[in-house]
Amino acid sequence: MSDFFEIDFLDVESSRSGDAIPLRYSIGDVERVHVTDGGFQNTSDKIIKHIKKYYDDPSTIDAVIVSHSDGDHTGGLRKVLEDCDVSELWMLRPWLYADELIDRFARFTNVENLIRRLKEVFPNIAKLEKIAEAEGIPILAPFQGGKIGEFTVLAPTKERYLDLVVESDKTPEATKESAQSLLDRGRTFVEKMVSFIKSAWGEETFSPEETSSENEMSVVQYANLCGEKILLTGDAGRGALTEAADYAPSVGLTLPGIDKFQVPHHGSRRNVSTEVLDSWLGGKLPEKLEEGDEKFTTIISASKEDKDHPRKAVVRACIHRGAKVISTEGSDIQTNYNAPTREGWEPASSLPYPEKQEED
Repeated sequence: MSDFFEIDFLDVESSRSGDAIPLRYSIGDVERVHVTDGGFQNTSDKIIKHIKKYYDDPSTIDAVIVSHSDGDHTGGLRKVLEDCDVSELWMLRPWLYADELIDRFARFTNVENLIRRLKEVFPNIAKLEKIAEAEGIPILAPFQGGKIGEFTVLAPTKERYLDLVVESDKTPEATKESAQSLLDRGRTFVEKMVSFIKSAWGEETFSPEETSSENEMSVVQYANLCGEKILLTGDAGRGALTEAADYAPSVGLTLPGIDKFQVPHHGSRRNVSTEVLDSWLGGKLPEKLEEGDEKFTTIISASKEDKDHPRKAVVRACIHRGAKVISTEGSDIQTNYNAPTREGWEPASSLPYPEKQEED
């Protein structure tokens, strides 16, 4: 069979959105299966059944990639590691760098104590590490420049990752009721009380708040498969996407110009900006393109029950740049090139252009 790829964004149905992205590609007769993120713990069976049914029941999953430590990305990977033959687990573990970090934590003078504490505050990846070690699965660090099959890691760098570990509210410098924790809880309340305003074409309003340090740790992956430029972002924020864009020329990627773009963090307003989207997708068009004439595709992993995602401002901003915007709300989504046909699968409908967007 000729070269092909199929990337599936599974519908992680819960009151909160999650990410579960199995994919298969064949380049030059070399076929690989990857899984990036696994949704919640109850998502695992869906991932395994999907791979068996649609990827010809492969004997091996070549790579499992953890974008970052949040439970809506890691939970479903536990059973995948336990029940499947996985060749490699790509995951960042802050405790591996405790000797480099300890001088930045005033409360700690003993490396072993810092390691223990970091495992306590990042329990999701600590659990995956334990399973992988028991199963004999090698764990590799997906820092900038790392190669995972045909994919290249564009972010984070090790230096920036370590800075984010120190800045994280979860790490030992933060208290349970730190000022930042209270700010985050207040921010959540404000977002749930959001109001909307009718806006003209091209107007964009994003949150003045940045996403969390944990989200900024997200692994950003890029591949050119069958001439299609693909970007997987996890919950990356503006900083991570800027770091990735700055590195893009090093892998031969000229921006703007992505064909398949995973919108980060389920379409949150805190993860992108006009400038970031301009750098990846290009500037705003003078008017909306007709359906079928879109320049590229953006995919949002969002639960139908999650009333907070995707944000209307983010959907608008993608369409401003000529995107077909599709979402997993209520159905699994596949994007592909020359892939085997699937009975019962239909082209995904694009989200309509919202005339209103969130106010600051």
